[in-house]
Amino acid sequence: MADQTEITNWFYEYSDDIYHYLVYRTGSSDAEDLLQEVFIRAIKGIELFQGDSSPKTWLISIARNTAVDHFKSKQQKWKHKLIPFHLLHSPAEKDTPDTILQLNEEYKELYRAIQLLKPKYRDVLILRGIQEFSVRETAEAFGWSENKVNITFLRAKKALQKVMQGGKESE
Repeated sequence: MADQTEITNWFYEYSDDIYHYLVYRTGSSDAEDLLQEVFIRAIKGIELFQGDSSPKTWLISIARNTAVDHFKSKQQKWKHKLIPFHLLHSPAEKDTPDTILQLNEEYKELYRAIQLLKPKYRDVLILRGIQEFSVRETAEAFGWSENKVNITFLRAKKALQKVMQGGKESE
């Protein structure tokens, strides 16, 4: 019973971050279903949580595996869907409609470019660049060394820049 209370508390604390990760990672309207699956898996596997990492990074690693399983089961290729604008930007009172429209187009372009990258580049860009995880948190979530996170993040940024300039990512 205490485990369910703990998972419930984590849901209220981390569900938005997990949901946004899943939206970026899957580019899918299935993010809500996948979010539920993440927390179902967390409930079933709570005894595996050792406390060596933060609950947030543990849940992100479950979300990552859930997203991978989702694509394996559906045998889908990445689709270039747009995330709802309100998830990316909450307009400030001083934003004009033109400013909001320009930001919307920039976010769409960035999102499309991220979707063209290798999965590991997408993952590290989402956590480090968008959700602002620390190097340590990202390493814990992916089971990587901190050095691998730094190198992969640097390569991902270069690949993203190349895609944004109209090139293709090199394999």
